[in-house]
Amino acid sequence: MYVHWIFLIYSVTLVCSKWTPERIVGGHSVSIEAVPWQASLLKNGIHDCGAVIYSEKIVLTAAHCVDSPDTFQVRVGSSISNFGGQVVNVLRIIKHEQFGRYYGISHDIAVIKLQTSLRMGCGVSSIPLANSYPRPGSLVSVSGWGRTRTYGKGSDFLLETTVAIVDQNACRNSYYGQITKEMICAAAPGKGVCNGDSGGPLVFNGTLVGIVSFGGICAHPYFPGVYANVAELRPWILRAIQRL
Repeated sequence: MYVHWIFLIYSVTLVCSKWTPERIVGGHSVSIEAVPWQASLLKNGIHDCGAVIYSEKIVLTAAHCVDSPDTFQVRVGSSISNFGGQVVNVLRIIKHEQFGRYYGISHDIAVIKLQTSLRMGCGVSSIPLANSYPRPGSLVSVSGWGRTRTYGKGSDFLLETTVAIVDQNACRNSYYGQITKEMICAAAPGKGVCNGDSGGPLVFNGTLVGIVSFGGICAHPYFPGVYANVAELRPWILRAIQRL
C-alpha cells in the first residue's frame, strides 16, 4: 500500500478511508537477485505492500500496511508480485506505538515475525539497518510493484529507480510542516514511489535507510516521497525484534 494525501488548511488528510498502495514511477525492471531483500506483503493472498527482509524470520514494513496477522503472508525470492518464490505465513506483528498520533503519518514502521524461517540464498537475503541517514543529494534506490503513474496500474514485475535525498527543511515546507525527524524524503524528476510501494526499501550503499511511507502526487517535484527514517527508528526496531 502507499499513502496518498491531499492538503487542506495546512493539514494532511487521507484521500481514501484506507491507506492506499504506492508503486514505482520512472523505474526499470529489476531481477530479485539485484534486490534480494525485497519482499511482497500479501493480504488475503494478493500483493498489497512491499516489505524488507531483516533476517530469516523477521521482515519490516510500513505500519499502515498491517493489521491482523491472520490476513497476511510474505512472498520472497520472486520478481513477480503474485507468483513464485517462497510464501510464508505471518505469526506476529508489532507496530510502532506512536504510529497514528501525528496525523497518522509519523513512526510508520512495523516489525513482522514469520511462522517459519525463510530459505536464504540467491534472491533471498537480508539487508543491514543504517546507522545514519545520507546527506541531501545522495543517490538512493527504491524498488517495488506499485503504480507506474498516478491513477495508473501497478506493475506485475519488480521495478527499481534511483532518487536523491531531499533536505529535511525543504521536504517539511512541501508538506506544510508535517515532516518529523522519524521521516526521510527522497525525489527525482519523473521518478519516485506511488500507490502499492509502501513498506518497501530505500537503500543507500547496501544499507536500509528508509521504508516507503507516503507522498502527495506520485513523482511530483514538489511532493517528495516520504519514508520512515530507519537510522532514527533503529533502536525501536531492535527492541521490537527482541519482543517478538
